[in-house]
Amino acid sequence: MASAPAAPTAPTASTARDRHPERWLAACALVYGLTHHLGFGLAGLGTIGDTRWADWIDILVPYAVLLTAAAALHTGRADRRSWAVYLVGAITYVEGHGIHLAANSVGNDTPGIAVVHLWDEVVGHYLWYAGTAVVVAALARTLAARPAPPAHLALVPALAVALTWTTNSLEGGTAVMGLIVAAVFTAWGLRTRHHLGRVLIPAFAPALIALAAYGIWRRGFPQPTDLGWL
Repeated sequence: MASAPAAPTAPTASTARDRHPERWLAACALVYGLTHHLGFGLAGLGTIGDTRWADWIDILVPYAVLLTAAAALHTGRADRRSWAVYLVGAITYVEGHGIHLAANSVGNDTPGIAVVHLWDEVVGHYLWYAGTAVVVAALARTLAARPAPPAHLALVPALAVALTWTTNSLEGGTAVMGLIVAAVFTAWGLRTRHHLGRVLIPAFAPALIALAAYGIWRRGFPQPTDLGWL
């Protein structure tokens, strides 16, 4: 007598966690590229009272970037060290973004205050972008050894990161730090080029080249807005 077919096995927590952290990584990269240009892209929305609509929408940026990054770490089975690195990066990211947002909003309403420039353009940007780099390090530490995704699926999110890292570094006044970080992650990508870590190459090598070329061309790193480009 033939035995009845076995019932399908219910998905376990382990198999659920194996569901493509690459998708969350791609989402994080695209969200990062989109949200870090909100101030420029939404400037035309105008004001609400003494503030700008873009400032209010900008509040959502850390949620969008950091939650998608956390999902990539969770589905990629990050260990405690990666979570610790992520936590440091996330705190630094949120602190820098908050300082930038508050100081920038005040500066938009009352321009010309030196202390606003310090907290927005210097302290806020350096903390914000340093936090970004630390979060990327946590993601790379967790996911770099995974199988590489098809190149055509990874290219657009990676190039979004490259463009955003370049524009943030130039317009944010952190070009030297941006160069160093781009060089480190490019080297990391080359070391892991046979695995998922290869996406670090298109994500940071173009930024490295663009920042170096800009610095040589302009003999320094003036902000594009100071040149009247934006």
